[in-house]
Amino acid sequence: MIDSELISLHGGHSGQFCCHARDSLEDLIKAYINKGFKAVGISEHMPPPEHRFLYPDELDQGFSVKDLGDRFSKYFLELERLKQKYKSDILIFKGFETETVTGTPALVRSLIQKFKPDYIVGSVHHLNNRCFDYSRQAYEDIAADFHGLNAMYTAYFDVQYEMIMDLHPFVVGHFDLIRIYDPDYKTRLEQPDISKRIDRNLSLIKDLGLVLDYNLRPLAKGENRPYLTPVILARAKELGIPVIPGDDAHSKEQAGMFVDTAVQSLKDMGFPTNWPRPRCLTPA
Repeated sequence: MIDSELISLHGGHSGQFCCHARDSLEDLIKAYINKGFKAVGISEHMPPPEHRFLYPDELDQGFSVKDLGDRFSKYFLELERLKQKYKSDILIFKGFETETVTGTPALVRSLIQKFKPDYIVGSVHHLNNRCFDYSRQAYEDIAADFHGLNAMYTAYFDVQYEMIMDLHPFVVGHFDLIRIYDPDYKTRLEQPDISKRIDRNLSLIKDLGLVLDYNLRPLAKGENRPYLTPVILARAKELGIPVIPGDDAHSKEQAGMFVDTAVQSLKDMGFPTNWPRPRCLTPA
């Protein structure tokens, strides 16, 4: 177990290693320490397997696949340096966040073999190799290709199931991210074809001994509800799945933001807060 009530296992994105974040990784670590964290997991995005999967901001800055791979190597070197430098103040778990595009599974395994992370965060940002959460327009375009949001949701949870089954990520990231630009998500999550997929995925998470990310990024963006929604939280509690805060921080100001209230919310809902220690479970 982790000896720290304050925790985040999904986040720590820094401007040093992520184009859509700010500040240095060391500044983020110092912010966690200043806010009373005794442990934190850092999970920077993995590099893409192909040029076509670069994000617009990466293209704007002239990065190549090789550049991003080199930057990722520097990320792990810097993370190890900071782990040793601040070991008397905070326990740092080294991780990274996955993607779900063509070529991902083999690359994830290669990165695990090379960098020996403590754990990985399994996330879905893409459907049919297209990123749906980068902008509202991208989301709506992909929904149109699926001929509606219901089909887009079912595809999302199917891709998520395959990712969980294949990679066994210790943390399943922002489980219901698919609702990011959907104002009617509460009703949609109750649709039978969607609801049964949610139950199926949660059962798999339970069977594999994984944890769910209580992702606080929406709160930092001025929204009023984290990922996960109450209906999914209730089901997770029924199954006994651990739920652990993730600030998904993209700056030193966001490091640890809302984690204290998230921990209290989880306590109020009856979730245990004796956090399990991250470990890498991905089959070879």
